[in-house]
Amino acid sequence: MKLLIDANLSWRLVNLLKNNFPEITHVATTGLPQATSDKSIWDYALQNGYSIITSDEDFYLLSISKGFPPKIILLKTGNQSTRYIATILNKHKAEISDFITDNDSEYGVLEIY
Repeated sequence: MKLLIDANLSWRLVNLLKNNFPEITHVATTGLPQATSDKSIWDYALQNGYSIITSDEDFYLLSISKGFPPKIILLKTGNQSTRYIATILNKHKAEISDFITDNDSEYGVLEIY
């Protein structure tokens, strides 16, 4: 399960999540320009088999207009610390894994509160 952390979340999440999500990376390490567009991140994820972790509602809108993949894990936690976000994602590991691996699902966005 390949996960790509959006630019709006800290790159420090990679180290806090890699035990539960070994194939996780941050958009900053992809070679995309630093101020890349959401569409470019979307395209990168699609071409490289990633699902996107984000708190940016624009990815929800992209999912509505373009479908999926990539699947989107949309954090609805508000402005929280990096540790708090890592705790929430680790807590929802099974749910995230089921969501990403379910190829028969009609849903492309998983909201996590």
